[in-house]
Amino acid sequence: MAIYQQPASVVSVTTTTNHGPGGWSTDICDCCSDMETCCCALFCFPCLQCKTASNYGWCCLMPMLDCCCVVSCILRSNLRERYNIPGSCCDDCCKLSWCYVCTWCQMHRELKLRGNMPHSHSVVTTQVGRM
Repeated sequence: MAIYQQPASVVSVTTTTNHGPGGWSTDICDCCSDMETCCCALFCFPCLQCKTASNYGWCCLMPMLDCCCVVSCILRSNLRERYNIPGSCCDDCCKLSWCYVCTWCQMHRELKLRGNMPHSHSVVTTQVGRM
């Protein structure tokens, strides 16, 4: 009885993005750049909010507790902090007050584009064995 074994192989997958510090990946009015997000906001905005909160790592029902944009402002501020995006709480509050849906779409796109990953590379290890 012969046993053959392939050596383990390590595949390194490096993803580089242009989403570094310095700004949002998309502008607040770039809703049409991601039609899936745009349609979700148009047809079921609470679903978009819940999905965005969940993608960030919050309970998906947090946006339903939003009173006077407080939860929205906190989420946007946390997103800016996570991805080192400059801005202020005052700016976040103004954008949410005047362009609430577009601001949520921008936050959703940001998480989607960055893949909700705190780092920009990953390592995949595979091992193939044969008997």
